[in-house]
Amino acid sequence: MPHLGALMARGLVGATRGLEGFLVGSTWTSLYTGTNPAGTGSHYIVQLEPGTYRYHHPTVRREAFWSVLSRAGKRVAIIDVPLTELDRNINGVHLVDWSGIEALSAFSTFPPEVRDEVKARWGAYPLRLSCDGYRRTLEEYRAFIDDLVRGVEMRAELTTHFLAKGGWDLFMQVFTESHCAGHQVWHLHDPEHPAHDATMAAKLGDPLRRVYIAIDQAIGRILEAAGDGPVILFTAHGMSYWYGAQFVLQDILFRLGASEAPAAPAPQPPARVSLTRRLWRALPRSLRESLRPPARLPPRIEELPPLPSLGVDPLRSKCFMVRNGHLTGGIRLNLRGREPNGVLQPGPEADAFCRTLARDLLEIIDERTGRALIRRVVRTSELFQGEHLADLPDLLVDWDDATPTGSSLHANGAAATVRVRSPRFGVIEGTNRFHRTGDHRIEGLLVAAGGRLQPGRLDRAVSTLDIAPTLTALSGVPLDGADGRVIPEILEGL
Repeated sequence: MPHLGALMARGLVGATRGLEGFLVGSTWTSLYTGTNPAGTGSHYIVQLEPGTYRYHHPTVRREAFWSVLSRAGKRVAIIDVPLTELDRNINGVHLVDWSGIEALSAFSTFPPEVRDEVKARWGAYPLRLSCDGYRRTLEEYRAFIDDLVRGVEMRAELTTHFLAKGGWDLFMQVFTESHCAGHQVWHLHDPEHPAHDATMAAKLGDPLRRVYIAIDQAIGRILEAAGDGPVILFTAHGMSYWYGAQFVLQDILFRLGASEAPAAPAPQPPARVSLTRRLWRALPRSLRESLRPPARLPPRIEELPPLPSLGVDPLRSKCFMVRNGHLTGGIRLNLRGREPNGVLQPGPEADAFCRTLARDLLEIIDERTGRALIRRVVRTSELFQGEHLADLPDLLVDWDDATPTGSSLHANGAAATVRVRSPRFGVIEGTNRFHRTGDHRIEGLLVAAGGRLQPGRLDRAVSTLDIAPTLTALSGVPLDGADGRVIPEILEGL
């Protein structure tokens, strides 16, 4: 990657570090506000509506840094930053969900006429179907990577087009293609992955490398168009294999007696089952999965998918699992006075329950490795504080990442089934049916160059919370109330 390498050679290089426990769901909302999830009230794309047992799509309760800059009279361009809401008061240009990758809505812009301009010059983003669709054949993967590479090229064209309009105090755009590719084709990139298909990889080439090379070429084009202006390049997190056993967490809580399953529906008269269906059901699950026809890839986002249900009996559960991504499980206490039908009394009773539950979870052994299944159980309040702390999970469950977890949808389910054991409940077995083979890691990259900044390396990792206050400070505007801190080496050098 020569263009990135050249930028690193002339710039200040460091590492970024994402948010403990909320690496997946709040990466971008916390990054662009400079505020931790307890301050934004946002930890995942769907979460419980306060005071209910219902899921909803949360509102980020802090301003994005570009809104603060706009109000201060700065002219900004924000291009396709994930998981953002359109700022209709922006002093400049805002494009939201153009690529449909990590999207909350359909493509929109401010000013509105920019949408027509983008569609007239470039048409639709080439990934016509969802990034998160299930692909199986060589032809499907090749078309997928071709679309992402073309998307990178179009993004470079779009970025340089708006950059050339000039007069910007800050210009920001995101390559979402690396995120999409990392989730979907890690098993073709990594020969050690249990679903690695060497034959397909040999015919396709390394698909992740191809996307990264395209991004590097686009970076070179954008840097050339930007001229001598200061530049900051960062990745919000990293990527590696998918791991953990989030798909058994709810069963674990049931078996520990911490959660109670909802009441079973009334029995229905037995339905007649054909001989063909009985034979199908007799086949091993992994063989059934491999014989299923490919699922239709969902279209790009035009409306949000249906909300999930809680899946427990809230009248009898002391706690319950809540959505928080796959890397760190979220558990919410069913507290009296906070939940509609709270069971646990806040204070000593809830504290004692948390200690016991953490002990029981940490005793669970992953039979694949002989190691503890769970690396850490921590109370969210020990990591973050803020006015919306009560909107977040109360306990965070970090899965051990010593070995990749496969998927029933790849390689006949290789390494997709996990058996765990505990002195408290015996053995639980579960199978991962989620198709992603790659997922995020907490470390990322930071490069700053230009101005008086001398080449070198930062002696520490900077929090992703530090990005927003640093960007506003470079324009002479403080980001009041942010949890992140200005990175002094960048502020003084640029």
